[in-house]
Amino acid sequence: MTAEDSADAADEPLVELDAVYDAIDAVGRPHLTATELSRKTDLSPEQAREALEALADDGEIQRQDVSGVESVWYPTDVAEVTDRERVILFPDRREVVVEHPDQFTRAQLSQFARLQDSNRSGGYVYELREADIWAAPHETLEDLLSTMRDVLGERSTHLEEWVTSQWERARKFRLYTHEDGYVVLEAESDDLMGNVARPKLDEDLLRAPISDSESWVDADATAEIKRTLYEAGYPVRDDRELATGEPLEMELRLRLRDYQADWVERFTEQGSGVFVGPPGSGKTVAAMGAMAAVGGETLILVPSRELATQWRDELVRHTTLTDEDIGEYHGGEKEIRPVTIATYRTAGMDRHRKLFDQRKWGLVVFDEVHHVPAPIYRRSANLQTKHRLGLTATPTRESDDEEEIFTLVGPPIGTDWGKLFDEGYVAEPEVEIRLVPWGSDDERTEYAATSGHDRRQAAAGNTGKIDEIRYTLAEHPAAKALVFVEYLDDGKAISEAIDAPFISGETRHAERERLFDAFRRGEQDTLVVSRVGDEGIDLPDAELAVVASGLGGSRRQGAQRAGRTMRPAGDARMVVLATRGTTEEDFVRRQMRHLASKGIQVTEQEAHAVEPSTD
Repeated sequence: MTAEDSADAADEPLVELDAVYDAIDAVGRPHLTATELSRKTDLSPEQAREALEALADDGEIQRQDVSGVESVWYPTDVAEVTDRERVILFPDRREVVVEHPDQFTRAQLSQFARLQDSNRSGGYVYELREADIWAAPHETLEDLLSTMRDVLGERSTHLEEWVTSQWERARKFRLYTHEDGYVVLEAESDDLMGNVARPKLDEDLLRAPISDSESWVDADATAEIKRTLYEAGYPVRDDRELATGEPLEMELRLRLRDYQADWVERFTEQGSGVFVGPPGSGKTVAAMGAMAAVGGETLILVPSRELATQWRDELVRHTTLTDEDIGEYHGGEKEIRPVTIATYRTAGMDRHRKLFDQRKWGLVVFDEVHHVPAPIYRRSANLQTKHRLGLTATPTRESDDEEEIFTLVGPPIGTDWGKLFDEGYVAEPEVEIRLVPWGSDDERTEYAATSGHDRRQAAAGNTGKIDEIRYTLAEHPAAKALVFVEYLDDGKAISEAIDAPFISGETRHAERERLFDAFRRGEQDTLVVSRVGDEGIDLPDAELAVVASGLGGSRRQGAQRAGRTMRPAGDARMVVLATRGTTEEDFVRRQMRHLASKGIQVTEQEAHAVEPSTD
């Protein structure tokens, strides 16, 4: 062979485009990975990857990258004529990669998988974990598998066998009330009781064996029993007869929406649970429906005094309860009544705790229940003999211990966010990340010279954001707007720059309420708010949320701030600012991850107020 012939052979592609089409037809999707091409041809995985890269260089195919997952390739013309949404299952890793998913697809995936990563090109990575299957909001295994097959578009025997095993694992142990009134832990088999429960639970928890598969347990220690077995990989079903407490006569003054009535019905059947729904979906009203259904004296736990006052007002407005029926127990007031609203902090203190333990509550409501796993709030969840109801839009916690919520309070009960958007109960927000250039070279230099918390604070305080805030407010001149900040100095600077009041933890309670009331009445159209506005405070008419800075990458905080705009009427917009080229970019993408998993479209672009520099 001549040198010229060798050169010609080297220029020949390892695989023709037609072979890629044949491989795509064989896998049954309009895309494939290098590994799949290798399996359908005589090429090694490395040769297949080189061949695909060569075709991409020639413009014949396109590549989709998602962090941590093998790249996906598809012909250019196929991308133009087929549905942009593509779902790729990796059953061995229990991962699902979705390109450009629509809202319904993401809502379905959130029922059995957790969003782990996303990129700027519209790719999302979901992971199926044991806890996701244990807490899946389905009544039967077949319902769960049906949802999975619908969204994945294919069946994987390997994955479905694993899902089935986890579904069954979550039903190996249960607590029930014996006819003589004591509490029994029952295992599915003698082996599970002998080799799992009894070695894990000490004598203080297991009083005495009843049979080889049943044990009499300490009724006051059921929270510890649940925690211990959960950590061993066995969630415990709670089928006990829960206390109803002293009777409470109350009726609702309004009619529940259909989905709220369904939540209440499912809660009364189970005796415990967590209402999970977007802000504005009426979880508080549904909780009042649960109170009426239980008909027993109720303890409501909240994270702040503001929420306690808000709960009291809502109960008087929407039920037949009067002020005399309702007590507040916190740093400002200490009254226990048939319905008592207490802060988590106060209720967890030893000197107050006996008062709450001695009362025969029929129901305990944990508002903003995502606080429960935190050490200071966790003790309140030991009230295990009562009906237990949690409320949250965001059970996600950055410590990844949200399973503690469902273990100690109850299983999730909720409606797909997309369904509420479609039916007009809640406005779907338009969420946009904007990357803001530095306001000055000095700020950029200061950022480069710092590290850790100081670096995060430097990025948060980028003065270039002030121009972008002004621009955004001018884009929506009629919108009632909230500007969120993380640091007090930034809040004061922005407040002065846009001539709007700044509300923080330093703001006196009376002044804070005056400003919030003015905002509700439309007398004040813009507020700058620190972390005190992240949860619980009722600002129903906010139409625009501008996040100037946030708490690291907290997904919960991102969803709560978006929730300030998610009301039935009007538009709902959220603009999240991040200093371009800094760690803040990654933080805001993490913050938006929970919203994306619920089907909300999150877009990203450069800031509008300032042209990005070319350096």
